[in-house]
Amino acid sequence: LNLSQDSRDLTMAIPEKVSLFLLVVAWYLGNTGYNIYNKKALNLIHAHWTVAFAQLVVGVLWCIIMWGTGLRKAPRLTTKDWMSLAPIGLFAAAAHGGSVLALGAGAVSFAQIVKACEPVFAAVVALLVPPVETKPALAYLMLLVIVGGVGLACVKEGKGVEINYFAFGWASFANLAAALKGKLGKDKTHQLKAQKDKNMDSANVYAVMNILSALWTLIVVLGTEAGGLKGTWEHAVAEGAAGCKKDPLGAKCFSANDIIFNVVASGVFYYLYNEFAFAFTAKVGPVTSSVLNTLKRVIIIVVTSIIFGEIMDKNAMIGSAVAIAGTMFYSLAEMQGAKPKAH
Repeated sequence: LNLSQDSRDLTMAIPEKVSLFLLVVAWYLGNTGYNIYNKKALNLIHAHWTVAFAQLVVGVLWCIIMWGTGLRKAPRLTTKDWMSLAPIGLFAAAAHGGSVLALGAGAVSFAQIVKACEPVFAAVVALLVPPVETKPALAYLMLLVIVGGVGLACVKEGKGVEINYFAFGWASFANLAAALKGKLGKDKTHQLKAQKDKNMDSANVYAVMNILSALWTLIVVLGTEAGGLKGTWEHAVAEGAAGCKKDPLGAKCFSANDIIFNVVASGVFYYLYNEFAFAFTAKVGPVTSSVLNTLKRVIIIVVTSIIFGEIMDKNAMIGSAVAIAGTMFYSLAEMQGAKPKAH
């Protein structure tokens, strides 16, 4: 039986579509799981830089297992390569740490709304950090929509402007760090990917960034929380035990094992969702990935609001919808403007 070319293409496309669908499902489940267990861990112990570091360590251990067993080819990087990637790893660490501290300081939904402002920071960084990159006019217009949406979400009905400044500040810090990481790391990672002997595919690029992020975050932990970590741990465990005496079934009843489980689970979900997201983007490109990333943010806000009882008033819901939609249309406008014009 001779199949036509179209039939063969269709036959090949079905497994590919199933693969993409499974990647999206894994990405969404992983990201939602990360936000849930991360928030639970942050609620139980107030050593948030340490939690961020522990999450990265889980990823480092995963890399070692994958490379050590030969399930994945290890990257072949020189000392010079590692040194050139170190500044990018610093910004990756700052982006992760800032996000964790933002989630620890306030509601997951609010942190996600502010995180929708990342394109604003990316656009500013693109203009200020050489080489200068400009965006299409429509993209800049969408930035105003994003800012307007976040602003509306901060206006409480009958109360006026109400902002959790710690959550807002750390989320903005994470946005700036992510923008700088994207700006400075784009060319370098593309160069390494192009050198096939380096074994730097999308998964290994993320793995290397995770290792560097862990090293930079360790420095922050040693300079901030390490000295009082023993006391912080004992206080958290004692607080959980006291909560169990008052109400064994209550949310404030937890043990040391609960703290460890939530930290480790958040680390597993964090690494896996990023790896699935990288794999999906490598297959479909940034536009489709950006649209689905926008939908993912909506799911996280809805699910975490239900699980943690985070009440969103009308302005918060409308503002978050406007900001997230603005983010999606910004990405689409940016990609449209980047397409080469036909001659």
